[in-house]
Amino acid sequence: MLAKVDGHFMGPALSWLELFSAVDNGLPGGSTADPHRRLLLLLPALGDDSIPDDAEHRLMAALSVLTAIEAPEELAAALVEGQGAGGASRWTSRNGVRVDDGAYSYRNPSNGFALTPEDLARVSTAFMP
Repeated sequence: MLAKVDGHFMGPALSWLELFSAVDNGLPGGSTADPHRRLLLLLPALGDDSIPDDAEHRLMAALSVLTAIEAPEELAAALVEGQGAGGASRWTSRNGVRVDDGAYSYRNPSNGFALTPEDLARVSTAFMP
């Protein structure tokens, strides 16, 4: 488990780099291979204070294609700014393993409930672009 977005939030689970990697990888499996759907489905697991230049544009495109929202650019901006329950966190690489500083993150090795070093490495490898 990388995140929980139910009544007891745990996360974030993904940085922007990892989110876009999962969205763009084109691999079958999961609930959908459509990049717009993947972006919106995985977005609640995001938390990253390093926002890529194209983040709002990509969210706006997904919202435009998949919803009937009248102003997708405004919602995209709000989603990028707010980033869900966990808010933004800082991501770093330690010996090739991506970790963050989120207080409720399984990927923060400082947390007593963090994933094992082996699992952290496996997750980082799985989300590499």
